[in-house]
Amino acid sequence: MKTILVFAAALAACNGKPPGDDAPRSVVAAQEKGMDDFEKDNPKWKFAAGKWERRSGVLAQTAETQPWAVAILEDRKFADVDVTVKFRLISGKEDASGGILFRAKDAKNYYVVRANGLEDNFRLYTMKDGGRSQLASAKVDAARLGEWHTMRVVAKGSKLQAYLNGKLLIDHEDKSYADGYVGLWTKADSVTEFDDLEVSGSK
Repeated sequence: MKTILVFAAALAACNGKPPGDDAPRSVVAAQEKGMDDFEKDNPKWKFAAGKWERRSGVLAQTAETQPWAVAILEDRKFADVDVTVKFRLISGKEDASGGILFRAKDAKNYYVVRANGLEDNFRLYTMKDGGRSQLASAKVDAARLGEWHTMRVVAKGSKLQAYLNGKLLIDHEDKSYADGYVGLWTKADSVTEFDDLEVSGSK
């Protein structure tokens, strides 16, 4: 598997005190587990927006899509869920991002956490009827283009925690969505590759 380059992150949450190293980590009691290494077609993926293609063992979003490219794994709906994916930002002038969406009702209603290679932040949003609202943000060194990174989201009840390269950066509470599908996300002209999606959770 490809080497993951971990970068240092200087953290500052948008709503004040960031989660420290001693912040309690949410743990999901998994009743179901799944993974996709993108080596072969999976008919349960719904590519709602963007141009998604499997190439050389990764899933890539390759076309400019306004405003967002969305892929939903319509396999299982989860309430509490733990999702991890590896991602590589290839290019983008307007935006160079990749994200995990979770508790998705459909392509216009979900949570998303994303990293951006052109900005020094890592953010959590809600999407409601196609409109995006920011819930939380952490200040980081921008994810470098062309290098592999990891992203993880753990949602347990109203507690939403997000990690970048193994570091807990977002610790937030929100009750907008209680359950739904997981998926992947990019913005605008981002060309982004994803690999080794792992999902565990309960309904």
